[in-house]
Amino acid sequence: MQMILVVDVGNTTIRFGLFYGDEIIVMWKIMTKIQKTSDEYTVIINSWFTQHNIDKTGVKGVVISSVVPNVMHSFNNAIRKTFGLEPLIVKAGIKTGISINVDDPREVGPDRIVDAAAAYNLYGGPSVVLDFGTATTYDLINEKGAFISAVTSPGIQISADALGTRTAMLPNIEIVKPPTILAKNTISSMQAGLVYGYVGQVEYIVKRIKKEANYPNATVVATGGYAQVIQEETDVIDIYDPLLTLKGMKIIWDKNNYAK
Repeated sequence: MQMILVVDVGNTTIRFGLFYGDEIIVMWKIMTKIQKTSDEYTVIINSWFTQHNIDKTGVKGVVISSVVPNVMHSFNNAIRKTFGLEPLIVKAGIKTGISINVDDPREVGPDRIVDAAAAYNLYGGPSVVLDFGTATTYDLINEKGAFISAVTSPGIQISADALGTRTAMLPNIEIVKPPTILAKNTISSMQAGLVYGYVGQVEYIVKRIKKEANYPNATVVATGGYAQVIQEETDVIDIYDPLLTLKGMKIIWDKNNYAK
C-alpha cells in the first residue's frame, strides 16, 4: 500500500498526517505563524522522516488544505523539493463528494469542505460539523451530502486572548474546566466563564440549527483543538473525532483517483 501525506495548514498550526492505506500511522505539527522559506520547510519535513526512520520515497501523494494563503508558495515548493510530487490542493474544481449550496461557494473555506466530506462519508447525513479551531465553525450537511449552511463564531482561545489583552487587570489563563462554576478567584472565574459560557453557545447554536433546518436527529460531529474540553460538558455532541480533518483529506484524495 502507498503512503499519502495530508497537511492541514491552519491559522495557528500546520498538522501533518501520514496515511498507510486508510490508517494514520504518524502525526506531527509545527507553528504556522512563524514565516519560513521553502528550504526551511524542506529541512523540517526531511528531518522528521529521518527521525522516525520512515523512507520518504514511500510517499506517493500529498494533499494540502490551507486557510493561510501567504505560506503556500514556500510550502508547496518544499513539498516538490522533498517528494518530487505536485500536491493536490483542496480548492474549487476538485472532487470532494460534497456539493456547496450556499450564496457563494467560493466563500467556503477548504477546511470546512474537508470536514464536511469526512463527516458525511464516515457518519452520514444530515449532520452538523463543529470544528473548534482559531474560529469555531458549525456546518450543516444534508442527507444528500450538500453543504447547506454555516455559522462562524470566535474560537475559545480568541475569547480568552481578548480577556487578557483588552482588560487591564485580567491575566492570560490556561483554558481548562475549573472544579466548579462557583469560582472564588480571578483565574477560576475566567475559566468558568470561558468553558461554561462556550458550552452554552454550542448547545444553543446546535439546537437552533436543528430546529430551523428541521433535522432533529442530525448527527453532531466535533473536531478541533478544544473540542474535547467542550464535548465532555454537553450531550448535544454525538461524535468526537480529533482526526476528522485529516481523514477528510484522505477521502478527497481517494475521490480524485490518485490512490491506486
